[in-house]
Amino acid sequence: MKEPESPAEEQARVETLRALSILDTPPEERFDRLTRMAKRLFGVPIALVSLVDENRQWFKSCFGLSATETPRDISFCGHAILGNDLFIVPDATADERFSDNPLVLNDPHIRFYAGCPLRGSNGHKLGTLCIIDRQPRSFGSDELEALIDLAAMVEREISAVELATQDELTDISNRRGFMMLAQHSLHLCLRQKFKASLAFLDLDKFKSINDTFGHAEGDRALKAFADLLRTGCRDSDILGRLGGDEFAMLLINSSRERADTVVTRIRQSVERYNQQEKRGYDISFSHGVVEFDPETNPTLEAMLADGDSLMYGLKRSKAQPLHEPGREPLAKAAIQKAI
Repeated sequence: MKEPESPAEEQARVETLRALSILDTPPEERFDRLTRMAKRLFGVPIALVSLVDENRQWFKSCFGLSATETPRDISFCGHAILGNDLFIVPDATADERFSDNPLVLNDPHIRFYAGCPLRGSNGHKLGTLCIIDRQPRSFGSDELEALIDLAAMVEREISAVELATQDELTDISNRRGFMMLAQHSLHLCLRQKFKASLAFLDLDKFKSINDTFGHAEGDRALKAFADLLRTGCRDSDILGRLGGDEFAMLLINSSRERADTVVTRIRQSVERYNQQEKRGYDISFSHGVVEFDPETNPTLEAMLADGDSLMYGLKRSKAQPLHEPGREPLAKAAIQKAI
């Protein structure tokens, strides 16, 4: 038996899956409807929507099996997510990768397998829509296209789940998505004794940008700031827009000192952006950094509250005019309104 390898960017792939908060949730008709269609269309006893996390494949929808998950190291779907195309095994007993697999030798006695990778909006392969037969069989071109079409429908349902945890404007996690993913990461840090730090960030005088230049320009500023945050983070860090002009970053395996370094790098990126864009205003932000401590900051909510308090302390110490020398001056009334 050959165990499936891990895809490239495995950590980012798993974090994308975790951010959906779909694992270990109850069955849903919108997914079950599609596996029922697959089962009937292809005349197979088993059809699954299988999602692959670090150690297992978990079935969001399952027809024909009593199990809700199996170990990843014996899964067929673990192999399927390594490629971009349909993964087909006509006869598992004649395939050296699977001939002695427990799922072939024992229940459910897999002989035929066809799985189509399911992608998240960022392209990471999260699992498969797969069909299984207890008899060897071939798969024609019409059947291939039909399974691909059904998988696309599953991906649309996954996208609907993703939208509930993703900020539509900035394409980063919204508050709900950030809280769920960051909480999971904190549990991991606690188990593995990793350090973690949280940076709470808030744009300065954002209301002035909206009032003076319009909400479309305000949206542009939010999106630009989110893009700058994203480029300053590692794949393992968690980034979210909490609401309005408030953002947060959870930096995994990072001390407070390293988090301060990351924030400084982001501030430099913001300054370069301001110099290049020259839109009549500068994007600027205040921040507060808190290090995870099970004694003093035992929860994500406590870290956010302390980061928020530190951020407002810095914001109160600032006095930043909207107008910068060398820029087109704003109307006096607009300046008064901005201040």
